[in-house]
Amino acid sequence: MNRILVTGSQGQLGRSLNEISGDYPELEFYFTDKEDLDITKADKVESYFSEHAIDGCLNAAAFTDVDGAERSPESAFEVNATGVKNLAFACRKHDVFLIHISTDYVFDGEKEGGYLPNDTPNPINVYGASKLQGENYIQHILEHYVIIRTSWLYSEYGKNFYTTIRKKLIEEESIGVTGLQKGCPTHARDLARYILNWWHDPDRRYGILHYAGEDVMTWYEFAQKIAREHDPVLVEKIVKDDNYRSFAARPANSVLLAS
Repeated sequence: MNRILVTGSQGQLGRSLNEISGDYPELEFYFTDKEDLDITKADKVESYFSEHAIDGCLNAAAFTDVDGAERSPESAFEVNATGVKNLAFACRKHDVFLIHISTDYVFDGEKEGGYLPNDTPNPINVYGASKLQGENYIQHILEHYVIIRTSWLYSEYGKNFYTTIRKKLIEEESIGVTGLQKGCPTHARDLARYILNWWHDPDRRYGILHYAGEDVMTWYEFAQKIAREHDPVLVEKIVKDDNYRSFAARPANSVLLAS
């Protein structure tokens, strides 16, 4: 039996992992959220690792509010960098393997094609910088690890682009969505299954990996797809709005490619 600690279990990836965990009876999961394990507190992390026999740690805990990170950078770095550092030190001390989830936002979006794992990161916002710092801590502290960068994560859980558009389709007459950014929408359940299948793969790769949905599209095209799946008539509500501005700078190209 492989015992896996999952942090951030109330986020959309954590909830998706919980949803499919029954398909992996050979794995035992410890699903934790901030109330159970605050990764920003080094002593709490150390205590948890000392009290529980675990083989792997899957870190799905993150500060993901991109605009909020600009307003409160210390909060973003506390979770996305310091929290990751705490987990990495605990994993090294207790011989636990770390799987960490990172983001396409470590890149600046200037590349013509999709980003490969060995491309040089250059974040253009606080969120991306905090996630990159977390990656750097892992690489300096641990010899063996997996960092999985993903993009445009969505699901039926919580607040994300998918659930926001579905809500607006019901409540609003028109929905303005930018067509200036492109990426690969990734369903959280697909990412969850990729992670757990990786755990079983005897030929699994280590280091930095990319996993994202196969289809490249803009936010506008993704919104159209969501509307079409909900009710084709509602597609007319989706209006391209290239004057949309967010508080944080966002990469124009978020396409991730596997190596």
